[in-house]
Amino acid sequence: MARAQGARPTRVRNSPGHPAVECPAVREVLNRVGDKWSVQIVALLGAGPRRFSELRKSIEGVSQRMLTLTLRNLERDGLLTRTVFAEIPPRVEYQLTRLGKTLLEPITALVEWADDHRTSIQDARAAFDAAARKRPAR
Repeated sequence: MARAQGARPTRVRNSPGHPAVECPAVREVLNRVGDKWSVQIVALLGAGPRRFSELRKSIEGVSQRMLTLTLRNLERDGLLTRTVFAEIPPRVEYQLTRLGKTLLEPITALVEWADDHRTSIQDARAAFDAAARKRPAR
């Protein structure tokens, strides 16, 4: 496969006989930190602690159940902490752990890439869809 001019080669660490991308543990981590809700949560928490309701209002399309599950999984993986304040009503805040903060650089880079290339991708989609409409049905 040809590489784009000026693009750096993909660096994948290998253990003897096992490319990292084939390792189930690596795939599991990538699935967790790469899903659309986790990426948005980590990006939002990069600015500081947030309450559940703030996260829900900031993430368009996420259900309460999906947000709860994603937060629980990120907490289980050690990427964020959940703090319950003894108030009435109880207040719960989420914030990134030291490990979670290490995700900010790659997530920020991904968000910047998406922003820089969104119009090119939209143009490519429009061209693909127009060409698909012109193709005869199978």
